[in-house]
Amino acid sequence: MYAKEQAEVQTVPIQCKVALTIKEAAEYSNIGINKLESLLRSPRCPFVLYVGKKKLVKRKEFEKFISDNVEI
Repeated sequence: MYAKEQAEVQTVPIQCKVALTIKEAAEYSNIGINKLESLLRSPRCPFVLYVGKKKLVKRKEFEKFISDNVEI
């Protein structure tokens, strides 16, 4: 029964997620993981979300950040 339940688990499309992991944000934006981690360390980063020690990327704020900047 456990295998059947596992097969029914569906993943949420990135466009529907509110927060992304660093890896998902890198794939979504085509920006490298190291560059994203550097941006997230910035004290004024508008799109970082801390969940304990874990850093997530607020998708909408991240999209706005990308749209508003010419270079990173």
